[in-house]
Amino acid sequence: MTIALAMISGGLDSILAAKIIKGQGIEVIGICFKSYFFDEAKAKDMCKTIDIPLVVVDFSKEHFNMLKNPKHGYGKNMNPCIDCHAMMMKYTGELLDKYKADFIITGEVLNQRPMSQNKRSLDIVKKESGFSNKILRPLCALNLEPTDMETEGLVNREELLDISGRSRTRQMELAETFGIKDYPSPAGGCKLTEPNYSKRLKDLLKYNDNPDNKDIGLLRYGRHFRMGNSKIIVSRTRDESTYMKKLIKKEDFLFFPKDHPGSMVILTGDKTNEAIEFAANISLRYSKGNTEEKITVKYGNYGTIANKYIDAININDENINEYSINI
Repeated sequence: MTIALAMISGGLDSILAAKIIKGQGIEVIGICFKSYFFDEAKAKDMCKTIDIPLVVVDFSKEHFNMLKNPKHGYGKNMNPCIDCHAMMMKYTGELLDKYKADFIITGEVLNQRPMSQNKRSLDIVKKESGFSNKILRPLCALNLEPTDMETEGLVNREELLDISGRSRTRQMELAETFGIKDYPSPAGGCKLTEPNYSKRLKDLLKYNDNPDNKDIGLLRYGRHFRMGNSKIIVSRTRDESTYMKKLIKKEDFLFFPKDHPGSMVILTGDKTNEAIEFAANISLRYSKGNTEEKITVKYGNYGTIANKYIDAININDENINEYSINI
């Protein structure tokens, strides 16, 4: 029996591509990638929708190393889409023997994204994956040269599509035809495409070229401020505080107003007097005591009793924005 490995992002396009090939009587196995910047949650849900198994590949470290200096550069933000897609295809190609599969399918659509899915970019991805003769793009195949899978009869080319451009109309019509109702927006789940997140990541790499998964994880939460090698992060909600506590290190300082409820404030990196004073002032600003000129803030290492105290003063927006790395 013919077997295909379908690269599943969790979005609509990739699941439609898998469904089309499955509809030709071909066994389809989903392959999803997990990194510091995206995960498998949506892919799991989508694979259940069309009843195919899913294999999750965690390539976080390799992906992050590539991200620091991608051969083909970045998209609008910190997204190295061409290098990322080529890396995913390479990994998927290396799984062909393991699953006794014949070829790879992806949900890419010609010209859907101006930089990463034009004809040149699609060709680069195929070539650099090392498995160019094993890659089929069912949604736009009729706009491309026939692949070996089509000419050799593994796939019926007449049942493939000629979608091109940024419109989602045909994909949504297909989804309705296939009974696929709940699917994520085209924006996808990659944090690297988000302007604010990308700004924080650039800042992190400027001061730490080898951050760990906790440093990277904290980029998802709170308001961020930078003072040289010192980083101050403020939680915005109770849920954020809960998630952030899982990522805080013992050497990090936590700040809380002594007599007022307020947000959790974290100081990472260098614990200079200037950074401690600023963190305390930020603690005042994002607390119920923010109308007062001065309050007492307690602080200490995470996991210990906060037994240090400092007087915080109310600072203006100009002082805060000077150190902000939020958009």
